[in-house]
Amino acid sequence: MNILLVGSGGREHALAWKIAQSPQVTRLVAAPGNPGMAAVAEVRPVAATDVEGLVALAKEIGADLVVIGPETSVAAGLADVLGGEGIACFGPTMQAGQLESSKAFTKAFADRYGLPTAAYVVAESADDAKRALDRFDAPYVVKADGLAAGKGVVVATTRGEAEAAIDDALGGRFGSAGSRVVIEEFLDGEIGSLFALCDGKTAMLFGWAQDHKRAFDGEQGPNTGGMGTYSPAPVFTPELVEQIRQRLVEPAFAGIAAEGAPYRGVLFVELMATQHGPKLVEFNVRFGDPECQVLMLRLESDLVPYLQACASGTLDQMPPPVWRDEAAVCVVVAAEGYPGTPKAGGEIRGADADLGDQVVIFHAGTKRDADGTLRAAGGRVLNVCARGASLQQARDKAYAAVDAIDFADGFCRRDIGWRALTR
Repeated sequence: MNILLVGSGGREHALAWKIAQSPQVTRLVAAPGNPGMAAVAEVRPVAATDVEGLVALAKEIGADLVVIGPETSVAAGLADVLGGEGIACFGPTMQAGQLESSKAFTKAFADRYGLPTAAYVVAESADDAKRALDRFDAPYVVKADGLAAGKGVVVATTRGEAEAAIDDALGGRFGSAGSRVVIEEFLDGEIGSLFALCDGKTAMLFGWAQDHKRAFDGEQGPNTGGMGTYSPAPVFTPELVEQIRQRLVEPAFAGIAAEGAPYRGVLFVELMATQHGPKLVEFNVRFGDPECQVLMLRLESDLVPYLQACASGTLDQMPPPVWRDEAAVCVVVAAEGYPGTPKAGGEIRGADADLGDQVVIFHAGTKRDADGTLRAAGGRVLNVCARGASLQQARDKAYAAVDAIDFADGFCRRDIGWRALTR
């Protein structure tokens, strides 16, 4: 079969790497892709939000399936247009995509369907948002309502920091994504990421991981799109997973279907494991980044039949996925200045080296010069991933690979997996 994969980041490189291993795949095209993806797929320069261009490309290559990687493509309505053209798509419609594209929508959705989540207030003016802080105790959680590439959430330890975050969001830092804010109760517990597939009617759990949002070691610094992740994560006990399935996953899929938008694709449930059970932090309407990277390293099953089953409504015919017993770790190497203004253009050496079959380097924000020189072209630049018999072994391999890469402008956290390793 011919597959068009949409996106250009580390998540999409990981998906391309796994999809390319399937014996069912005849042709894999990535748009817009990245230099790393070019090793496993044809790369075509069509932007992830160019719906017309992507539909034309899908027709050109005779795509049997289009796989949507980023949330921006969902918000642009790519799945809707593909559906109208009769082209199978793994990825939800724009309406279902509101579960990520609007935090205010998701909070109201959680209220409607009884999903456990933090108390909140939605505000469209700085004065209203600052008054809402009176309802909560520090630390304060301030979120831009719309899509902000993982940078729209501030956990403020003081009221002054919270008010500055409100002014920042409503003052235009995130464009239209910050036209309103959500002020939330701070949830005390351990964070986790769980994934579930749906074909519009049937749901299937599809792995879990734990990531690190803060920029620096010891959970310090600003929130980012994610500085690293690992799987499996001890926080996901069988009891917790079952609670998440019953209290969050199944009600969410049933609720969005009841509102006329049956969900087809993967739902990322970011949650806090609290003393009162799992509580929703937020939904994402795609695989996590960098969670997807460790899931693909651990997934023993062929990914393609699951993607196709979601698109075709046949997920009920699929067995549960098989996972490797090994642990996997992903270390994000970011450009200096991330998540603020990252330094661009720095040369990278060693990212294409063969570091063994248990180490994989996914490109997240790179470009290649005409002479072949690899350079940084984004905030998160490389995802250095490894498998091992234990989490410690996987982490040791990942950091050894990081140290083998020459990228003077790069930095990474050195404590990925600390929660599991210090339990």
